[in-house]
Amino acid sequence: MKVLVFGQTGQVARELARRCPDGVTARFFGRAQADLIQPAACAAMIDDCDVVINAAAWTAVDKAETEEAAALVVNGDTPTAMARACAAKGLPFLHISTDYVFDGTGDRPFGTDHPVAPLGAYGRTKLAGERGVLAAGGNALIMRTSWVVSAHGANFVKTMLRLGADRESLNVVADQIGGPTPAAAIADALYVAARAMVGGAQGGVHHFAGAPDTSWADFARVIMARAGLACAVNDIPSSAYPTPAKRPQNSRLDCSGFERAYGVARPDWRAGLDQILQELQG
Repeated sequence: MKVLVFGQTGQVARELARRCPDGVTARFFGRAQADLIQPAACAAMIDDCDVVINAAAWTAVDKAETEEAAALVVNGDTPTAMARACAAKGLPFLHISTDYVFDGTGDRPFGTDHPVAPLGAYGRTKLAGERGVLAAGGNALIMRTSWVVSAHGANFVKTMLRLGADRESLNVVADQIGGPTPAAAIADALYVAARAMVGGAQGGVHHFAGAPDTSWADFARVIMARAGLACAVNDIPSSAYPTPAKRPQNSRLDCSGFERAYGVARPDWRAGLDQILQELQG
């Protein structure tokens, strides 16, 4: 199976490169090759492959609030153009989305059919991408995920380790709940789904996030404990840590559909965290 991946330096793209299964060859287009602000040019690069994975996106949530037009091109127009090109060529297309398409209310996991209602610009641009990909008419999979972490890039685990090494205590938001998701697990799940879709399985909208659900503060405590850091974590409400973009308080995702379709269960983020720490402490 020949896989074409848009993205090269992001968390998921790097894991896709490192975890490429036997019998699979993957070709990666990073920023130097694929300018995501040019939808038609990116779409024209799709050739000589069996399946396409889009692991590239505008992920600067706060910056999207002031640069929504640019974020909309990257997260909306470009994946739409990619999906149309794949549909025209009969290629499966896999696209990563986010829990930010929901309003974050309630305390139950969001199902794939739950009404979408983004709180801010980032969520709106990702929702535009979802709608464009599905409207393209090909065999496409939308994978909504949350709280992505790994040993590379900028993410919560690395931030906690950096701050926890220098401070006696940290204030961390405790009223936002979700599933931390190792990028390695996302990469593995994408390869499983890609192989199935090349074999004729249908895509659709799916959720994939780590288990068990937890708060940012409790997640931080586990990070400190497993990293051997003495830094204490103090619970604070979201209102005490204002950000330009409003964050969902409920990021729980019902991932049962993905497991039924592709046989991949929610990954245990604690095991993924241990692997991340081992790599960082290498």
